[in-house]
Amino acid sequence: MFNNKNILITGGTGSFGKKYTEMILKQYKPNRLIIFSRDELKQYEMAQQFDDECMRFFIGDVRDLERLKEAMMGVDYVIHAAALKHVPIAEYNPMECIKTNINGAENVIKAALHSRVKKVLALSTDKAANPVNLYGATKLVSDKLFVAANNMTGSRDIRFSVIRYGNVIGSRGSVVPFFQQLIDKNATELPITDTKMTRFLITLEAGVKFVLKNFERMQGGEICVPKIPSMKVTEMAKALAPELPHRIIGMRPGEKLYETMCPSDDSHLTYEFEDFYVIAPSADFSGEDKDYSTTILGEKGVPVTPGFAYDSNSNTEWLTQEAFMELVGN
Repeated sequence: MFNNKNILITGGTGSFGKKYTEMILKQYKPNRLIIFSRDELKQYEMAQQFDDECMRFFIGDVRDLERLKEAMMGVDYVIHAAALKHVPIAEYNPMECIKTNINGAENVIKAALHSRVKKVLALSTDKAANPVNLYGATKLVSDKLFVAANNMTGSRDIRFSVIRYGNVIGSRGSVVPFFQQLIDKNATELPITDTKMTRFLITLEAGVKFVLKNFERMQGGEICVPKIPSMKVTEMAKALAPELPHRIIGMRPGEKLYETMCPSDDSHLTYEFEDFYVIAPSADFSGEDKDYSTTILGEKGVPVTPGFAYDSNSNTEWLTQEAFMELVGN
């Protein structure tokens, strides 16, 4: 569905944008693939890596509505990946996080409506479910904005949906490169926030594949959540450096012991499919009669039990140390 199409990725020089670009160029022949981001150096470096004639690089910020409108002219599909994501930094700089994650989301929606984009997928995070930190709270608001955007389409043929998944193995700011950096510096111990802490884990490639698939299956208004494994942070540390002891340092500001992707409060809206969940919108004013238990591709889901929650602590799928190291690539 991406052949001869025009695609734009906000925050496209990040880990996701690079992997998405790599995979889309291998599998499809887009007409234009637009990387929209703020950092000229990262764009320059990415342009050296991907020199396909379809590539376009737009310097811009999601805080700038007019620049987004310019970038989206003639665009078919938008992936909104731009965000301020570092939890402690967001706690210290709350207004900057709000400007990018909330106001930026509103601008992406307005620009997409103005430019009559066909489909928009916004990337979210497990931290948006039952948030306890500012980053998660801003992403929850962003999710709500993209879901509600389907009520503002009017006569336009445009759909907005959200993808929510867990920690990406090896992405910037994740625990794996942090641990690896300490190991490379001959650290004598690894810092652990809490021995009970668990996290959802997904590879970049799996995340990109899930996004590509959801462009095909999305109806608009749903939050799609992949089924992915959990792992204890202590087990990650043991896998990476079996010989190093651990030092308990306590949780950082805004951290949780475990993460949730489908909160129990949304169980009455949640459908379980073979390898993913769909959270239907709590309010739909679009006038369309959508059945979120069935995707556009004909996939059938079933309602979850009342009170069901999909969290990293009660997950039924867990990564072993061996499987984790295979995913890390060591």
